[in-house]
Amino acid sequence: MAAASGQLGPLGVIARAAVDSYLRHVAIERGLSANTVAAYRRDLVIYAGWLAGHELTDLRAITSLHVSEFVRFLSLREESPLTAASIARILSTVRGFHRFLLEEGTVETDVAHESKPPRLGTRLPKAISIEQVTALLDATDGDDVQALRDKALLELLYATGARVSEAVNLNVDDVLETDVVRLTGKGDKQRIVPVGSFARKAIDAYLVRARPMLSGRGKATPALFLGLRGQRVSRQNAWLIIRAAAERAGLDGHVSPHTLRHSFATHLLAGGADVRVVQELLGHSSVATTQIYTLVTVDTLRDMYTTAHPRAR
Repeated sequence: MAAASGQLGPLGVIARAAVDSYLRHVAIERGLSANTVAAYRRDLVIYAGWLAGHELTDLRAITSLHVSEFVRFLSLREESPLTAASIARILSTVRGFHRFLLEEGTVETDVAHESKPPRLGTRLPKAISIEQVTALLDATDGDDVQALRDKALLELLYATGARVSEAVNLNVDDVLETDVVRLTGKGDKQRIVPVGSFARKAIDAYLVRARPMLSGRGKATPALFLGLRGQRVSRQNAWLIIRAAAERAGLDGHVSPHTLRHSFATHLLAGGADVRVVQELLGHSSVATTQIYTLVTVDTLRDMYTTAHPRAR
């Protein structure tokens, strides 16, 4: 956590130590991922800068009014403006930090407990149609090692609804013989997800005809998806692979790894799948998170009804 200390210079020595302790707490005791801990660190850098600008170097001097003013500052800042979701996330980090300070006895009250984030509007997931998904997957057709790998990656993302981090972190042993794959999600929670015939065929072709060649270009690794130098494919590389396929398919707009996850859920629900089954497949801890996809299918039904029914308009 030394890097965190260096970035949090504006805080006093006591406050820097508290931040370091909090980051260790969420990393070790709560078992949060390295990406999540890094996000917490960035949020606290912003908070630390604001506190320093108001000469608040003693954690015990911070009041609930200060936290409210910080949220207002986030909402009004003109340079690199933040969305409501980003502000809510930063406030969540700040609240967690102050709650930790109270639990550790560093302060006597939790001054951030009653702070409220800005109201979030309902944000529908962006999905593409089945025809567009087909065009995207067809854009990876080819017999060279890169095309075989790209086809397997994209087919797996759409077949399982995996997060891109879950896909690139797969090892060969996670592809099970019974047409299922073992995904490791947030909090290292594992789930078993079926793999359809198209994805299984693409993965098998990649494992037999492409991965051995890619593996020979680098050090031995259990990773399923390998880069052209034999290393594990990164999240950024996966994003670039999908963007390139989208361009070849002539798809307008932003197509990302998460687009395939959204499309997976939307198409399953539109096809009659139970929302709790989709929740399990996506690895959502709460069905409420999954239910936002039902709004997409309702909108689709409404559009179809309006177009087809003679007395709907």
